[in-house]
Amino acid sequence: MGDRRAKDALWEQFAAVGKALASPKRLELLDLLAQGERSVDGLARAAGLGVTSCSAHLQTLRHAGLVRTRRAGTTVFYSLAGDDVATLLAQVRAVAAAHRAETQRARLAYLGGDDGVEQVSREELLARANAGGVVVLDVRPTEEYEAGHIPGAVSVPVETLAARLAELPSEVAVVAYCRGAYCVLAHDAVRLLRARGVAAGRLADGMVEWRLAGLPVATGTT
Repeated sequence: MGDRRAKDALWEQFAAVGKALASPKRLELLDLLAQGERSVDGLARAAGLGVTSCSAHLQTLRHAGLVRTRRAGTTVFYSLAGDDVATLLAQVRAVAAAHRAETQRARLAYLGGDDGVEQVSREELLARANAGGVVVLDVRPTEEYEAGHIPGAVSVPVETLAARLAELPSEVAVVAYCRGAYCVLAHDAVRLLRARGVAAGRLADGMVEWRLAGLPVATGTT
């Protein structure tokens, strides 16, 4: 039958991962790190946390084995421990969406409705981008774009989009994307573009799902 204490100790290891995930802010930090490596200061700003609070959350994630660190001089950078952590985060969200009615209500309150906006699948976007029939717009912060983006995508962070509309060609449609299925940036970008008369759709999910699907990813500024 096995040793009860040994079994309890084993399940305690699994529970440590669950405990680390039991915080909205820690889930948000994992979502940000799924875009690429980041410093503590950068994560704190992006998550709306103080540096001390952010560091405490990151230590919890590190002790659970979900993130790792790299030091460059006096700066500590965090990254996910592996793609399986991003997969775990995606599964947590999928289970919540499938089994908690409140999840859909919260999603609509945050992201807004789709209002007839075209939602383009990953496969269709790749085909259209390869054929040159669409402008692929990455509306995440520049550092996330540089860490990894859809090949051929143009970086226009959403906060700069209104001032840069003239840079977009008028003869082809635009498809915007951001971090993932629960990221508001692409939703905001598409609403702005459509209000200005630009034919715009949205990738049905985002960069995390693109990576996990094994699709090509470019890095740097081009």
